[in-house]
Amino acid sequence: MAEEPGTGLPVGLGLAGIRRSRDLDSVFCLQHVFPLSFLGGRQRGWPHPGQTGPSPHLWPQAATGTKHRPAVLAEGAPAQKRPGRGVREQALGLEPALVRLLGVAHLFDLDPETPANGYRSLVHTARCCLAHLLHKSRYVASNRHSIFFRTSHNLAELEAYLVALTQLRALTYYAQHLLATNRPGGLFFEGDEGLTAEFLREYVTLHKGCFYGRCLGFQFTPAIRPFLQTISIGLVSFGEHYKRNETGLGVTASSLFTSGRFAIDPELRGAEFERIIQNLDVHFWKAFWNITEIEVLSSLANMASATVRVSRLLSLPPEAFEMPLTSDPKLTVTISPPLAHTGPGPVLVRLISYELREGQDSEELSSLVKSEGPWSLELRPRPQQAPRSQSLVVHIHGGGFVAQTSKSHEPYLKTWAQELGVPIISIDYSLAPEAPFPRALEECFFAYCWAIKHCALLGSTGERICLAGDSAGGNLCFTVSLRAAAYGVRVPDGIMAAYPATMLQSAASPSRLLSLMDPLLPLSVLSKCVSAYAGAETEDHSNSDQKALGMMGLVRRDTSLLLRDLRLGASSWLNSFLELRGHKSQKTQVPVAETMRRSVSDAALAQPESPLGTDSLKALTDLSLKSSSESSDTPKMSEMSQSLETLGPSTPSDVNFFLRSEDAQEEAGAKEGASTKDRGLGSRATFPEGFHPRRSSQGVIHMPLYSVPIVKNPFMSPLLAPDHMLKTLPPVHIVACALDPMLDDSVMFARRLREVGQPVTLHVVEDLPHGFLSLASLCRETQQAAQLCVERIRLILTPPAAPQP
Repeated sequence: MAEEPGTGLPVGLGLAGIRRSRDLDSVFCLQHVFPLSFLGGRQRGWPHPGQTGPSPHLWPQAATGTKHRPAVLAEGAPAQKRPGRGVREQALGLEPALVRLLGVAHLFDLDPETPANGYRSLVHTARCCLAHLLHKSRYVASNRHSIFFRTSHNLAELEAYLVALTQLRALTYYAQHLLATNRPGGLFFEGDEGLTAEFLREYVTLHKGCFYGRCLGFQFTPAIRPFLQTISIGLVSFGEHYKRNETGLGVTASSLFTSGRFAIDPELRGAEFERIIQNLDVHFWKAFWNITEIEVLSSLANMASATVRVSRLLSLPPEAFEMPLTSDPKLTVTISPPLAHTGPGPVLVRLISYELREGQDSEELSSLVKSEGPWSLELRPRPQQAPRSQSLVVHIHGGGFVAQTSKSHEPYLKTWAQELGVPIISIDYSLAPEAPFPRALEECFFAYCWAIKHCALLGSTGERICLAGDSAGGNLCFTVSLRAAAYGVRVPDGIMAAYPATMLQSAASPSRLLSLMDPLLPLSVLSKCVSAYAGAETEDHSNSDQKALGMMGLVRRDTSLLLRDLRLGASSWLNSFLELRGHKSQKTQVPVAETMRRSVSDAALAQPESPLGTDSLKALTDLSLKSSSESSDTPKMSEMSQSLETLGPSTPSDVNFFLRSEDAQEEAGAKEGASTKDRGLGSRATFPEGFHPRRSSQGVIHMPLYSVPIVKNPFMSPLLAPDHMLKTLPPVHIVACALDPMLDDSVMFARRLREVGQPVTLHVVEDLPHGFLSLASLCRETQQAAQLCVERIRLILTPPAAPQP
């Protein structure tokens, strides 16, 4: 039988073959898959699936000897690492669900030319996981006798993907439940809101850590995985230092020096990642995502981007002005400055132009420039200025409504300005939770109208105007256009939205099931961001002590903390490698992952409320001693002292910031392997008898969106807009990601536009995560996807051809 190079699998069954495959026959051809990959065939001395005797699972519980076991388990494999469900059983159990989902998936496509929806994505993801298992199993079967074969490493890899496959199997049952509940062609759950809340509460209790460790990003193109691993290591390290009253640069530097153990221990990284995404509030994500705003990092990013003549931050004064009505230009309407929540205030926008055009160096525009360090306006001598462009791009950045500015998105905007040859104005709207809905919409609409009225200052005649945005920015593009139509002013000539969020209501859909494993857009994080935008979370967690310290005090304190973290980081790395060396020589030694898991977040979740001062330290000491005594004969005093030194003399509130006390008590209800009985709508997802997916140990998180009716506002969730509003939108071009939890938002919004007769195109890129525009320079695949967005904008800016006489 012909085999794929480098895999040992039959042609079509390698990683590339399964990614390309559009049918299930090549994946579940079990007479070839399991004997050749898992079991190695009779010629290798492994049991054939048809022979009697021990179960032919990869890690059989039934077999008591080592005769029929893979060599990976024959020597020293710990008993607790033998999953009760083997790869073969999980794959056979997964097959009927995937066959059913793929059999009806075409009914949810936008059209035959656009085969994309959440059901297809879920099937594709399960096949990718199975492909990784096949590839690794074949490697084990072929190399298990090699002296270079790493038994523990390969066992951990197989176990991680087996757990991931088990969780994916659970997602397919949830998807089948959605399939049975939704109306024909509908991707979002349309039942009672209480049932939706119950379903999502059941869903978020699933274990997620396996997807953030060794299996991180397995569903994406391989070129993305190193970046995702770097982000995950940075995130968990950043989470340890969060709320230690350091400035952004201090937290970033401290995290850099204390990230060693997360880099060498994928299991620890996955557990910490899961803990962070479920328990930290929106202010943490705001702080982490804004790391790209640090001057040093933004300067490095700009060095790798295109060089432009103009990049200036403008402050638009909060002054009302008049705009002509499109129905009768002799009549005008007053455009008022933004007022919601914080009252009138200036709106910041960034003007980017590859060439210096007429009007861009005028005194009137210069009076609006807001200082942000050295000017980005280059003054190289030129014979003359370039004429005004016929077009203008108005850009609205993403960031979950809570983070980032145009500065984070400047690298790819500079590329746009170069390739399109038009000026771009990017709007820096106010962010939630400090400025919830509708403040951002008001500011974007105000800036959009100002740009149309003053396009001459921006270097454009304004003949063609395109609204472009990504993620949350795509949402705002739609709602700004709807607001422009409601005011009767000019709507843009077209909208380019990349992976937009069009449904902010917490409705389940098959693509949003993928948020269980998405490292950039987990469901709990999405919930917190939308909750903040809806105004449900407004608490300010900033510490007034920072204001009292002043700038020099912050610098001195961060320097001191940085030196301490440098010392602790070096100690952490040294201890980690010493423990790894000693791990092989001690039969009963505690696994390295276990000793490393006593982090700040563990202590915070485990300790009860206690008096101030040394009592809290005593509680942590008792906790560390107890944990050490239970897992090892000799307590690891160096780790305990390191943990205490990291925490310092703090109050419980300084550490226990993940959960309220009543939330922490709910963890007991979500133990790993818990039965799905009596779990409301979730239990009606019809898990087969005997199948129990892993449950998270982090407890049930709070899902606050169901009691916030504002998320149904069409200016917040444009997918819910009535038909007469959708008919006012200009031509829409959507670029979505097949593996994005927001994919169904794009598919359903495009379908609704097509149903009301509005021109719309939907292009779905494969194997890329949400937010690929910010990763445009990372690899060939992201470059191609970013180029697709440029082509859609160029299509909007191209004037329609004159009719032939």
